[in-house]
Amino acid sequence: MCRQGDVLIVPVAEEAVPPHVGTAPREPRDGRRRLVPALGEVTGHAHAVVGPGELVREPGPFGPLPLHLPQGGRVVHEEHAAIPLPRGWYRVVRQREYVPGSVRIVADRAGRDRG
Repeated sequence: MCRQGDVLIVPVAEEAVPPHVGTAPREPRDGRRRLVPALGEVTGHAHAVVGPGELVREPGPFGPLPLHLPQGGRVVHEEHAAIPLPRGWYRVVRQREYVPGSVRIVADRAGRDRG
């Protein structure tokens, strides 16, 4: 398990990957050929994964993002050290915060991660 700013990446056993993930839509890579589970709203800095693989977009605003890295990869961000990830399946979870009456994904508005 690793954390980079407001993104948590948890290894998942292949047997525990839900069957619908095989047919769910894939996130496109950005212009730099990265998988981007979290993008800063103001600065454009991204928590991104480099390496061969797929990021699956689950329905809803809070859905975990299944990530498959068949050869491993690295999590990168402009303000953090890169984190190597061995090959396998992962669940990417965005940090949430409570605001009166609702829950929302933490916004990286100032270009700095919270936490």
